[in-house]
Amino acid sequence: MNLKTRNKRSAEFNNASMSDLVFLLLIFFMLLSTLVSPNAIKLLLPSSSSERQIVNGPRIEVYIDENFQYFIETTPVDNNGLKQGLTDGLYGTTDGSVILRTDASVPIQFAVNVIDIVNGINAKYNAEHKVVLATKPLE
Repeated sequence: MNLKTRNKRSAEFNNASMSDLVFLLLIFFMLLSTLVSPNAIKLLLPSSSSERQIVNGPRIEVYIDENFQYFIETTPVDNNGLKQGLTDGLYGTTDGSVILRTDASVPIQFAVNVIDIVNGINAKYNAEHKVVLATKPLE
């Protein structure tokens, strides 16, 4: 008596679906990495060992690059435009925050200019806006 199975099972594994999955994941992460941009303007931030501060309320990000150019978010502005942009951005709030991101090579006077503008807005509108200096962790 000859007993053989009619359906033989193959021990081979089909890699086609696995390669499709790998390519889909690769495309997903490539697209995701282009959408995520923590700093729109490339800066070499100063280092600090202090803990991270949590900022509540509305916030405006001000950048000062190595050429001493001011930016509100990603829009370049001059001194008058900086004052007007901060006044407009903080108008109607009493506890907003200005995140100041400066290049490590920028003289402190440029940061003090931003602090003076925010202090002037606080005095004029009886508000309590803060200026927070962004830093990178100490290595």
